[in-house]
Amino acid sequence: MNKKLFVLLVILMSLSLVGIIFVQGYWIKKSVDDKEEQFSNAVSEVLTKATEKIEDREIKDYSDRYVNLKDSLGKPKDSHFRNFFFVDRDVNSNEVLFYSHGILEEDYNIASTFFDNDISSDSTTLKNFTSKRTKTIFREDYGLDGKGFKLSPVQTLEKIGGLSSIEKAQFDDVFREYAKTVPIHKRVSKQEIELILDRELHNRGIDIDYEYGVYSKGLPTKIRSRKFKFVGSTLYEAPIFGDSEGATDFSLLISFPKKKKFLISSILGMAILSLVFTLVIVVAYSSAIYQLIKQKQISEIKSDFINNMTHEFKTPIATINLAVEAIKNPKIIDDKDKVLRYLQMIRDENKRMHAQVENVLRISKLEKNQLDISKDRIDAHEIIDDAIAHVELIVGDRGGYIKTHLDAERSDVLANDMHFTNVIVNILDNAIKYSPDAPKIDVFTELAKNYIVIKIQDQGSGMSKAVLKKVFEKFYREHTGDIHNVKGHGLGLAYVKRIIEDHQGEVYAESERGKGSTFYIKLPLI
Repeated sequence: MNKKLFVLLVILMSLSLVGIIFVQGYWIKKSVDDKEEQFSNAVSEVLTKATEKIEDREIKDYSDRYVNLKDSLGKPKDSHFRNFFFVDRDVNSNEVLFYSHGILEEDYNIASTFFDNDISSDSTTLKNFTSKRTKTIFREDYGLDGKGFKLSPVQTLEKIGGLSSIEKAQFDDVFREYAKTVPIHKRVSKQEIELILDRELHNRGIDIDYEYGVYSKGLPTKIRSRKFKFVGSTLYEAPIFGDSEGATDFSLLISFPKKKKFLISSILGMAILSLVFTLVIVVAYSSAIYQLIKQKQISEIKSDFINNMTHEFKTPIATINLAVEAIKNPKIIDDKDKVLRYLQMIRDENKRMHAQVENVLRISKLEKNQLDISKDRIDAHEIIDDAIAHVELIVGDRGGYIKTHLDAERSDVLANDMHFTNVIVNILDNAIKYSPDAPKIDVFTELAKNYIVIKIQDQGSGMSKAVLKKVFEKFYREHTGDIHNVKGHGLGLAYVKRIIEDHQGEVYAESERGKGSTFYIKLPLI
């Protein structure tokens, strides 16, 4: 994949993910704000309803006392009767409508000590008003001669009752002026406020702890809950005990200490689902990015592998071509020794290419679990000696050494002779290739419980921590640009890892740049 295209794709996916997370966060915040607005409206309605009920209850208490007192006074001292009427005639139906309305004012002439105040005044008296409304419909009847005339009643409606609106207006005005002089704790109790607030909040589905208080001109009164605090940003307020003009000194305040928790819990289910879906998107995004990076790495490894394999085959092919051309030379073909030497060169280079192909095929079979690995009881020390014999001449030719320190008292393992030998050879070959000077290699064995540990230590160029993490991956080789000073195709250590794991063992490495590497093989003993 093109590097610029890859970077652009990652940026676009990242921006999309950030956008999704932002939208989810905005939605959650908007939901909380909407819930808070709904909550505020509901609480305002609760307070309005509560104050109305308290005021109505107070007026009703006095009204009931007034009615009881009026009933106990008996007949009024004097009465006045006012009456008015009108007549309307319908020409089409020959009907006459007669409407009469009379008002009876009954004056008891008793000073109102009803309000139990300390003001000595008899200016207020108890009065009662009664209304009598009559509606009669007559039909005009004429004689046969057209001169006789009489009105025949067709329908009569009559209603008698108190003038509630006038009486109520007078009573409310007197009561509200008087009520201003009564202490607040005698007008309403904490129990009444709590009962009404509980009922109204429950009716609106608000199940949350609250604190309340009645304040007079910003100052607290005795009517408040034990933990109520005057904190302006969290309070809801409604006026209470207004006079006839709507003015009042008192306010009913309510606060909810756990409001935020209540609002969040109301959308918690949807918020959790939203977060879960966002998490799924994040995981999917991370997986996609990981796969893209992995594919990019595989693409790079593939390119490196092809370059390395091409380089590995290029040299022997060139050598074979030169040897063939040399043999075809008439001067050379008669020289038996030179012909045999060139033929040996061709055979060696052909054998080298065959080994490269076998390595690729072997790792492919391992990946598909098609490699038949039979295991027998073998001596690990003998395998180590045999593997050293394969590379000893190369090490000696470069002026280096391989020293053995085989201290394990037991060394019998269940393994495949050929593959286990190849494992040791591959690690030794790696130590030789990555030793820029004369290879200096030490091989140790020791026991760890029921395992034998084989330690192969070199003093070569070593590896960085980043390379060490990937050294056992298939096709991985430390990037050296176009310099092919170290031959290979990144399959040797991948092969080592698969074979050791197939033997129920483990392999790992320690290394430091410039100080060499140490490979550990741990196999179970038998």
